[in-house]
Amino acid sequence: MAVVGVGYFGKFHAEKVANLAQTELVAVADNDFKLAKKIAKKHGARAVADYRELLGEVDAVCIAVPTRYHCDIASEFLESGVDVLVEKPITPDLESAAKLVRIAREKGRILQVGHLERFSGVVEALKKYVVRPLYIDSVRISPFKARSTDVNVILDVMIHDLDLILSLKDSAIVSVDAAGAPVFSDSEDIASVRIKFDDGCIANIVASRISLKSERTMRIFEHDKYVAVDLEKRSIRVVWQAEGNKPIMPGLPPIDIRNEDYSEGDALEREIEAFAEAVRNRTAPVVSGEAGMAALEAAVRVNESLRAHAEFTSRPGGGALEASKKLA
Repeated sequence: MAVVGVGYFGKFHAEKVANLAQTELVAVADNDFKLAKKIAKKHGARAVADYRELLGEVDAVCIAVPTRYHCDIASEFLESGVDVLVEKPITPDLESAAKLVRIAREKGRILQVGHLERFSGVVEALKKYVVRPLYIDSVRISPFKARSTDVNVILDVMIHDLDLILSLKDSAIVSVDAAGAPVFSDSEDIASVRIKFDDGCIANIVASRISLKSERTMRIFEHDKYVAVDLEKRSIRVVWQAEGNKPIMPGLPPIDIRNEDYSEGDALEREIEAFAEAVRNRTAPVVSGEAGMAALEAAVRVNESLRAHAEFTSRPGGGALEASKKLA
């Protein structure tokens, strides 16, 4: 395997590939050749400044470059018969995503998208308990990091939760209502969205990259239970109605509470292990190109709603005020 892009996140890809028993890191590529040489030397691999030197020379590749370069680089590797793990989001636009999915199908190549949250032990546990969500409340906030501002908070942060929620739902999105604002960058740094699915489920998602703290939580409500997940602490709590137990306090029905901890494990290591297994066995990856495109499509709809909201509020006199005058 090779790793293309060994900046902040790519260097961790290189480390995992080098340390796993089933993979051999043979090369790293980065247009910062000094950085590439540093990472390559650490792991006993070859360094190149131009990733094209690796076409046809490796079985598989991890791509961890800025999103705008995903399609060009991934498509060249897929066309040359190399299996690809590309970081999230799959591409910046749906046309490019569809192109990668098409090439992977035509060439019979594995295309996996790096939605890291799917490889957390707590997410695997979550799927044991979630059957038919009626309401989902998700919060993902973190301090500002300048390295991810080539995309807005939706493609940078919220897309994790969009992908996770879509993996829990077997129904289509029917409406999206979003609002957000740029604060430290040229695009939205904070956003809130309400998504409605065709089975009636509502998902409220808040994402911010300008918070003073980090929080990654999700609460899922069903007819008979409530599941709370802390993705940062990797813990889960399930509360549901029970029979035969005494009420914990007068006026409340009997309930069971289960607390589980999944603090052990390395999600990136699991992700690359799963990719290597799919490559060896020629099986479908955990997060396919199609799944990555579905998450991107949801993100695109959120961004369209953000644009509409921004246009509405920027009207002369204020959109909301203007609308209220018309109603009056």
